[in-house]
Amino acid sequence: MESIKALPPPSSFERKLLRWLGRPILTLADTMGRIVILCRQTLYWLRSADYHSTMQQIVAMGVDSLPVTTLTSLFTGMVLALQTGFSFRKVFNEPLYVGTVVGLSLTKELGPVLTAVVVAGRVGAAIAAELGTMRVTEQIDALRTLATHPVDYLVVPRLVAGHLTLPLLTAEAMAVGIGAGYFVGVYLLGIDPTYLWWNMLKYTSTSDVAIGLIKSFVYGGIVALIGCYKGMYCGEGAEGVGRATTESVVYSSITILIANFFLTLALGAVFNKL
Repeated sequence: MESIKALPPPSSFERKLLRWLGRPILTLADTMGRIVILCRQTLYWLRSADYHSTMQQIVAMGVDSLPVTTLTSLFTGMVLALQTGFSFRKVFNEPLYVGTVVGLSLTKELGPVLTAVVVAGRVGAAIAAELGTMRVTEQIDALRTLATHPVDYLVVPRLVAGHLTLPLLTAEAMAVGIGAGYFVGVYLLGIDPTYLWWNMLKYTSTSDVAIGLIKSFVYGGIVALIGCYKGMYCGEGAEGVGRATTESVVYSSITILIANFFLTLALGAVFNKL
């Protein structure tokens, strides 16, 4: 038999290439594994969600976020109607279908996405900072010594609150944005109010509102889950908490935008909107 020749040792370039390719892959695999474990534990403890803790998180995530989401949707609807009217006037010499564009955009896309991104910036960062501080100060370890599971006590109320509050905030954003667009269309663009309202109702159906609310339900879970994950697995010290807070906002926003594409495809096929 021929002797098996030993492979030559990798060169310095090959070692650097393997290190450059392998480290992100291992980090991604570790992150995905932890997220899957956290999701499994959350589903297990979901049946024992504490009512008072959940209500506190609903107030913190929903009621306290109402002013910023209202302001965002108000000016989004006004700018959308204004720009759409200018564009239609340039092309068709008449601001046609402003109400249709505002209604469809706010119910299906801008309403749920902008609300979720704003909530991610406010609530996701707060969740990551709070849980990260508890991890650094060993309060999470203290919960285990008191026979209290951290997922049951910390993650489940926030996840339930995220799923419940974001659809409500999105519905409010839809109403405020459409009202702001109606105001701009009637009083700034000079559109007949009856025609604008009738045109919007003609092309905007309840299925469009349902698509936006379903999207926001998913986004609420994304914001809460990523915020909890980044807080519970943050690095040591104040630097780790700050990095976890920043990554929570960035990763939540990116995940929302990526999920929006696939949800648009799936829900469009379900509701025959594509």
